[in-house]
Amino acid sequence: MNKIREKISYIIPERIKHYYRLFKNPRYKTQFKLREEINRLMAYPRYEIGTSTLLNHTVHFIDASSLVFIYDEIFNKEIYKFHTDSPYPYIIDAGANIGLSVIYFKQLFPQAEIVAFEPDEKVFQTLEYNVRSFDLERVTLFQKALWNEEKVLEFVLEGADAGRIAFKQDTGQIVRVDTMRLRPFLDRRVDFLKIDIEGAETSVLQDCRDLLKNVEKLFVEYHSFAEQPQDLHTLLDILHSAGFRYNIQHIGVFSAHPFIRIDQYLQMDLQLNIFAYRL
Repeated sequence: MNKIREKISYIIPERIKHYYRLFKNPRYKTQFKLREEINRLMAYPRYEIGTSTLLNHTVHFIDASSLVFIYDEIFNKEIYKFHTDSPYPYIIDAGANIGLSVIYFKQLFPQAEIVAFEPDEKVFQTLEYNVRSFDLERVTLFQKALWNEEKVLEFVLEGADAGRIAFKQDTGQIVRVDTMRLRPFLDRRVDFLKIDIEGAETSVLQDCRDLLKNVEKLFVEYHSFAEQPQDLHTLLDILHSAGFRYNIQHIGVFSAHPFIRIDQYLQMDLQLNIFAYRL
């Protein structure tokens, strides 16, 4: 019987098999639609506004390539996945971008209270739209950059997910943004603190290191910039002093032969995902 099936399968055109699976297999249909949407997005022009159905719901984006990368990290690899014994976890999302992380946290914990920060005006507007579109409640959004003091700083607009506080030598599209401190939001138990703020992470954590005792789990994306001093040692010391153990994974910018050449992207020469946790 198996040999008969194999022979029949061999003579049936792949196109017919495909349409049969689309009709009979819901999972196959879902996966096919997902692949088609990702292919469409990868062919989409960079830094152009659009919409996508990646989450089986209309999501607005400002850069299709960035959307695909973030979607893969958050919903496929689930780098922010965590467990908590609280039915109402308190989550801080520093560097929320267009809101995929907020949507993910709400899918994980529908009753979560989320505070999210995003300084780029264009990105923030998209974040606001997506949060409203998904009818997410108990989500507070701040259009401000996190820093170690409240002031106005110059900010480089990258057009996608890599906007950051400007360096003195920066050129390009630079705007001024309001900053705020993270400290006021750490005066209670924080079930999950996510920090992805393009190079400001060490300054922000240094400013509130005495309050990190209230944080149960902390994710931070570390960014090293080629012409700036590296401060990974300071960041890790902050985590160690706060009682965290950590796991480090390399992402993004990669130099295959760093003794020969250091590769860069947007001036970054190293990116790391750091997962800090308590035993």
